[in-house]
Amino acid sequence: MAKLGGVSQVDGNENSQKMENLARFAVDEHKKKESTMLEFRKVLNVKQQVVSGIMYYITLEAMDGDKLKIYEAKVWEKPWMNFKELQDFKFIGDAPAVCTATA
Repeated sequence: MAKLGGVSQVDGNENSQKMENLARFAVDEHKKKESTMLEFRKVLNVKQQVVSGIMYYITLEAMDGDKLKIYEAKVWEKPWMNFKELQDFKFIGDAPAVCTATA
């Protein structure tokens, strides 16, 4: 449970259905605002902060064309009001290349 006002790591739940849904929501909202063709891949990390609701800081991978990139989304949720809003969505960097060569 997050402490009031402090940002805390969401350990063990970053790949839960709820976090994936919030990450997909963030990508979809960003696509609407920026007319991009991003395609969600996976959640890498989640932090949360108790505010009037919960602010989630989600680090995620998404495809931008043929390149895998890393983004951070900031999603504000008030579950008792059925409210969620994308506060920020920013490019962090290119995802590290995965070596597929075998020795």
